[in-house]
Amino acid sequence: MMEPLTPVALVDDDKDLRRATAQTLELAGFTVSAFAGAKAALAELTPDFAGAVVTDIRMPEIDGLQLFDMLKERDADLPVILVTGHGDIPMAVQAIQNGAYDFIAKPFAADRLIQSVHRASEKRRLVMENRALRRAAEDAQDSLPLIGQTPAMENLRNILRHIADTDVDVLVAGETGSGKEVVAQLLHQWSRRRKGNFVALNCGALPETVIESELFGHEAGAFTGAQKRRMGRIEHASGGTLFLDEIESMPVATQVKMLRVLEMREITPLGTNEVRPVDLRVVAAAKIDLGDPEARGDFREDLYYRLNVVTISIPPLRERRDDVPLLFTHFAARAAARFHRDVPALSQSLRRHLSSHTWPGNVRELSHFAERVVLGLEGGGEKAISLPSASTTLPEKLEQYEAEIIREALAANDGDVRRTIEALGIPRKTFYDKLQRHGINRTGYAARK
Repeated sequence: MMEPLTPVALVDDDKDLRRATAQTLELAGFTVSAFAGAKAALAELTPDFAGAVVTDIRMPEIDGLQLFDMLKERDADLPVILVTGHGDIPMAVQAIQNGAYDFIAKPFAADRLIQSVHRASEKRRLVMENRALRRAAEDAQDSLPLIGQTPAMENLRNILRHIADTDVDVLVAGETGSGKEVVAQLLHQWSRRRKGNFVALNCGALPETVIESELFGHEAGAFTGAQKRRMGRIEHASGGTLFLDEIESMPVATQVKMLRVLEMREITPLGTNEVRPVDLRVVAAAKIDLGDPEARGDFREDLYYRLNVVTISIPPLRERRDDVPLLFTHFAARAAARFHRDVPALSQSLRRHLSSHTWPGNVRELSHFAERVVLGLEGGGEKAISLPSASTTLPEKLEQYEAEIIREALAANDGDVRRTIEALGIPRKTFYDKLQRHGINRTGYAARK
């Protein structure tokens, strides 16, 4: 499919010069709307005009400078190129200081005009794309927490809406940072259970000694330190939704009890023989393929099949790259509001980084990157740290590269030591030794709520 031609508005009261200039621009690949005066141009040029404006200064009724002022009031980002006679140059320079894009003195070479219009049109294109992304991000923030416009995300949202009110248990599969909890929250919000509690528990964050108490609750005196009765997460989720993240980390003994909960919809808190019915939907999430026996490891096959009534897979960010600019714009706007900073525009270099990076930490990594851009710690998609110079030795380059890999892994995993070590594939002691050697502060990468 051919790219649409870039529009240009040409305003000149000289018929012959207007025709010649329009022909020059059309031969250069632009589509030209020519106007004999400012009034006709103003009637057609709306704030969503996607191109540049080229106008002569000396015109009857409304001259080019007045036209520029009127267009600036409509849209301060609309690039206006002024064509001037020799005596108009001081006025044109003043207009440049007031925001005009460029001025070209008569007589001018065709290449001079074409180059200026190309640059102005590229600037306008970026402005319009940024506006469109911000509008889309605002719409997404209001109505679609699971942001994305690619077919994969449209399909994912359709599936969630289709099964949200069916009360079926759901297994969510996706890489770290891909948005598994967001999916679980949407299933809850779009279901009849939305008036009940949404209760989340990260199975990998709790030691084996306390996870059963967290899930099933306990009576006073059930174990040392249990001074009073405590309701467990499962019972607290009754009438609502229980979200079990990183369920592959659940201890085997707890898996057996969880299987009974799923089959019988009842619990027995620690320290009592009382059986209590529960009415809940379970959404479990895993970052590994539980259907693969080798990847599943100690995770019980029967529990996997009981959870696997409906499985939803969240595509990683690298498989839906067209969503990256939209997500970045959303996160940047959110960060700008929180840090009281301006929302950054998407420059060409920043766009290149967004499209070329593989985002191993998925949406979470992109969110943190957007925060760093807003804070001025990232610029144009380039690393904030300095790259090795040509005189740097190979061992020094390897050290710098290793440090950057560790920083990226920390950022992708919110500073979580266990997940970062798993991602890097190194022992815990080695990890801490490398943090100390490279002067990396792990706490600076902790998740910000």
